[in-house]
Amino acid sequence: MRITLLGTGDATGTPKIDCSCPTCKDALNGGQSERLRSAILVETEKGRVLIDTGPDLRYQLIREGITHVDGCIWTHSHYDHYAGFVEFHRIQKHVPVYGVTTTLDYILNYLHFLQPKRYDVRFHEPFELIGATFTLFEVSHPRLKDCAGIVIEENGKKVAITGDTRLEIPVESIEAMMGADLLITDAIAPPEIRLIKHMNAEEALEMARRTDAKSVIFTHISHLYPPHNKASLYNSTQPNDEYTPEKLHSPQKRSDERWPLGYDRMKIRL
Repeated sequence: MRITLLGTGDATGTPKIDCSCPTCKDALNGGQSERLRSAILVETEKGRVLIDTGPDLRYQLIREGITHVDGCIWTHSHYDHYAGFVEFHRIQKHVPVYGVTTTLDYILNYLHFLQPKRYDVRFHEPFELIGATFTLFEVSHPRLKDCAGIVIEENGKKVAITGDTRLEIPVESIEAMMGADLLITDAIAPPEIRLIKHMNAEEALEMARRTDAKSVIFTHISHLYPPHNKASLYNSTQPNDEYTPEKLHSPQKRSDERWPLGYDRMKIRL
């Protein structure tokens, strides 16, 4: 299984319009602070699945040379997680889409003209796709209801993706994530910033510890962090570099000046 972070930005992306902070300046100058909106690519020997389809999907697919997917899973119905699905128009017909009923109802009210093939999923009921097992679990992203995180399991390896969430989520969801080889977690801002809809960096690390994750990567990252090369434990200028969980940050280790910030096009092989 290979995971590619197609977009690691928050709803506005980085650079943010009309912002001249150091992080946005770095992004404008071509640095790794540049972040497109949310999308994760999951690949196995049997196919490709997208987790969320943010507004920058057209460029993300072209950049990675992707012309076909075997399905899309939506975590929730905020525009920065689904609006890019329109890019399949005249590219691929009847794309299979998965999500909880309330999420699919909302999104497909807007995207019905694309005639995707709909699959309603319930929390904690696994389903098979591209030779892997996917399980949605409930998270908390107020005021929206029925937001989902995702567990992916294949060949004895386990990846957990929190989606957009606060730290406090149902016990059953913590149990679903337990012991993941890799946790990809919402971490929108540095520790000094408190939020009600998302986790900051310290809360994201706490989520990793609570779930006993072996390694962790932050995503849904805002321009409120320092520039990526100063803030992140992960830096690579080679888009085809691949990490393994053993090379990633363990949540049991502490780094007061840097965080495990993911970056666009980051690839992880499990």
